[in-house]
Parts: sequence; C-alpha cells; structure tokens
Amino acid sequence: MNVADTEVVFALLGKCGYERTENIEEADVIMANTCSVRDNAEQRILGRIEQFNIQRRKRPGVLVGILGCMAERMKEELLETGKVDVVAGPDAYRSLPVLLQNAGPDAPQINVQLSREETYAEIVPVRLDRNGVSAFISIMRGCNNVCSYCVVPYTRGAERSRDFHSIVREACDCAQKGYREITLLGQNVDSYKYEDCNFAALLKMVAEACPGVRVRFSTSNPQDISDEVLEVMASHDNICHHIHLPVQSGSDRMLEKMRRRYTRAWYLDRVAAIRRYMPDCAISTDVIAGFCSETEEDHRDTLSLFEEVGFDAAYMFYYSERPGTLAARKYPDDVPQDVKTRRLEEIIAVQNRLSLESNQRDVGKTFTVLVEGPSKRNPAELCGRAGNNKMCVWPDTEHRAGDFVDVTVLSCTQATLICRLADNGSDAALTD
Repeated sequence: MNVADTEVVFALLGKCGYERTENIEEADVIMANTCSVRDNAEQRILGRIEQFNIQRRKRPGVLVGILGCMAERMKEELLETGKVDVVAGPDAYRSLPVLLQNAGPDAPQINVQLSREETYAEIVPVRLDRNGVSAFISIMRGCNNVCSYCVVPYTRGAERSRDFHSIVREACDCAQKGYREITLLGQNVDSYKYEDCNFAALLKMVAEACPGVRVRFSTSNPQDISDEVLEVMASHDNICHHIHLPVQSGSDRMLEKMRRRYTRAWYLDRVAAIRRYMPDCAISTDVIAGFCSETEEDHRDTLSLFEEVGFDAAYMFYYSERPGTLAARKYPDDVPQDVKTRRLEEIIAVQNRLSLESNQRDVGKTFTVLVEGPSKRNPAELCGRAGNNKMCVWPDTEHRAGDFVDVTVLSCTQATLICRLADNGSDAALTD
C-alpha cells in the first residue's frame, strides 16, 4: 500500500517540476512514507529522521518530510522534534506541493486531515518497478473493521472505494505499457463496493480486460471473502491462485477480544471453500503472538490451527500496543515480553516446517513463472514467482524480466523452489 501511495506522490510532485533522485546527497526534499501497524516500523523511521537530518545540517535548505500513517498518528511529536519540515497524512498528498513551497526551518507545515472521498482515482502513478513487470493498483482506501489492536482505521480513515471504471482504465493502461502483473490493493478488498459493483465483479472485469496480464490481490478478510470471489478466481486462468487470509489467532477467545468478527470454525470453513474451488491455491496468513491476556491454551490453539491449515507462508509478529486503539484503551498489555518472544519463536518454527513441507510437495511439478530479474546470489540465475506466489530460482541466460517461463521444480528450501527450465521452457502461456 505504501509503494502504491509513493507512486501517487511522485506523480503529484512530478507535475510541479520535482524529479526523483536515487542519491540522497543531491536531494532537495527527503521524505519517508511510513507505516504505523507495528512499533518497530515507527522506531526505524525515527532512526531514519536522524539520518535525514545529517543532510539537513550539511546543506541548509534541504526539507525533510514524513508522510503516511506515522504522520497521521504522531503529528505533534514529529513537529516538536524540530527535525521535520513537512508532515502529511495519507489523504493529504495533493497538498504536498504547497506544503513544500511554504516549509522552512522556522515554518513547519502539516496536513493530516482525513477524507471520506479521497481515492486519488484520476492520478496516473509513477511506477517504481523500473523493469516494468509488476504494478500496484489501489482499489479502495481506509478500513471500517476497527479490530481492537489495529491503528489503520485511525490513520487511514473510513472505507471508500474507487470508481471501477478508473480501476479498469488503470489496469488497461498498465497492460498497454507492458506490465505483466497487477496487484489490486485494499485494506480489505472483499469490502470493495462501488455502486452495484462488488469485488468479485471488479476482479472479473480486470481479468477479462487484461487477458495477457497476471492478476493478484491483497488483502482479504476471512469474514468477507465470498464463494463468488473464489468462483471468479477458479474460472480465469490469469488470476493467480494465492490468497493472503490473515487469521491473527487460532483461539476464539482471542479472536473475539481482537474484534475479528469470525470464529476459528468460520476461518476453517473459508479455507475448505478455497481448496474446494482451487485445490492448488496457496494460502498465506498473518498472526499475532502474545495479544492481551493470551494464555498457553490460546497459544496452543494458534499452533494447532497452523497445523490444521498447513499454511504455505505466514507473516508472524508478537503484539505491540498501538496508542489510541481499543486494545490500548481497554486491555492491559499483560503478556511478558519473554513469553511473547518464546511463543512467536514456536509459531515460526512450526511455519518453517510447514513451508518446507509445502515446497517439497511441489518438487517435480512445472509452474509458469513471471521473471523478476537476476537472482541476488547468482547473476547466471533468474528468479520470479509462480502463480502460487512461491519464489523460484533457475539457471537461465536467455530470458529477461517480464517474460513468462515454464520451470520444473528440482528441489527446495523452506523459502525457495530450486528449478530448471521445463522441456518446453521458451515463452510460456499464462496459466499455472
């Protein structure tokens, strides 16, 4: 989401004469687009601000800006440091040219006003993927779920969906410019609703408007993902068979306290539905260890859910209290840090094994992979993701970023499928 927002910022500033530079030493404006989901992300940005201010001291006139969710949440604190010239929330990017024009050492500028209408629908983003392979398209902004641990509704505001016409136009524009994959983005894509168009209808429109482009989406909410969406996925070869379905906990008591609005049984039913429509569909998840009052029994429920589902991948974190959330106001953060850490390590150990087992089941299979570029470890190898979102690496000096290639899996690690070009391994079809 922050990548997509940054692309909007570059477009807005580009219209006003700003040019992007990769060299911080020559930048007149240095900005960070930030996330507040976890405390660790904010601490990293506070460290970055110190680095930015080295340039500010060396070159008077350099402006430092903080954008996004952290700007929305910590607005006063950021300005009080005297180390930030511009603070702009996620709905205030149109005002950046004016804020930068008026900013100075003694005149910090701020706009953190949230909007119920802003979607940046007509802005043509400046894509950050310079290989021209993958593009992000934001289909909606904000969130109405107000999970008790989550700061997003307070930093990104209420849900609002983009006009589906503008989304399809942007997708077609990406296809015409040679992008081979698009990802539809939203805090909860299943809540998308514009006039009488829901997410299933939008997904179908995009897939059919761009038949040569691979389509992904993120993120789904277990309480909302519908059979209609699964039917669309199963019936279109260019929609990737991968669903990110955050569970957060395997304990019904924790799910209720988190205000997740579904039960363990509901979640497992949705997993069963996914596999009924698409037996080959990969499922990844998010989980929080050590949420308020979590017991060993709650923790074991999470471990057993992981075993029952057999996730292909997971993003795993221990709970960090977010100021202003319902949990911060209502529930004490009473699980000791060493217990949180130990439980998180146990979840990671289970998922590492499950990821390896999932990858081992793919040995011998052939997948269509979208080439992303050279492998970081070996320039004689290429890497890219299969439709199930698994990273593949194989020896190849013939293809380049943006090609679809068939590869056969020879072996694996828990994170990567080690492959070779399939026997027909020239230009591949889009199907997996």
